[in-house]
Amino acid sequence: MYVTRIRITQFKEGDDNMKIYVGSLSYEVTEEDLRQEFGAFGEVTSVSIITDKISGRPKGFGFVEMATKSEAEAAITGLNGKTIKERTVVVNEARPRTDNRSGGSYGDKRGGGYGGGKSGGFGGGRQRRY
Repeated sequence: MYVTRIRITQFKEGDDNMKIYVGSLSYEVTEEDLRQEFGAFGEVTSVSIITDKISGRPKGFGFVEMATKSEAEAAITGLNGKTIKERTVVVNEARPRTDNRSGGSYGDKRGGGYGGGKSGGFGGGRQRRY
């Protein structure tokens, strides 16, 4: 069974929201901290800090969406390189995510793997000859 995910975003006429990437975040930074920092430059419409699915721990980056492009550009200029909770953050315009992500399965093209060949071990490396 195949499930196709479609994300539909509707923009109103004249809507120029801008999504901003924020990297190198301290694990102690909260969404409220980011909302306050970016709020000094204009209206913040959303904030999300990306967390690990299993542990729930922050991954050290997030996204902030601002109401207008001019406010977002001012925030990027004002906050890129700033220290927040003892970490110098990287702030720039978010790029669209590409769908060429690999899951890193056992069948990737790196070689190795379990068994196989005459080596009989766990690595795929070079075979020994005596």
